[in-house]
Amino acid sequence: MISIDLALKYTPLPISVQRKEIEDAQGLYEQIVNAMKSGTSELIELTCEKQTEKKVAVMSDQISAVILSRKDGGAAAGRVPGFFSMVEAEQ
Repeated sequence: MISIDLALKYTPLPISVQRKEIEDAQGLYEQIVNAMKSGTSELIELTCEKQTEKKVAVMSDQISAVILSRKDGGAAAGRVPGFFSMVEAEQ
């Protein structure tokens, strides 16, 4: 599964939808980025291929970031994709 996560202004939690194919995910990513670049506010309606009953609509001017990432079974639950922390080991 490929995940497309949206970070919204003034909202601490991301909105996430999934696509089965990388081409579909990249197309959705490009659509969202183009809407963000347009400078006008437009409604973007998204559906999820993993949870077919999941639907979300957001205004393009409220999106502050879009993240495209592959969801693997080994990824820790609850972590935002694309970010990590490093801890220095004691010597």
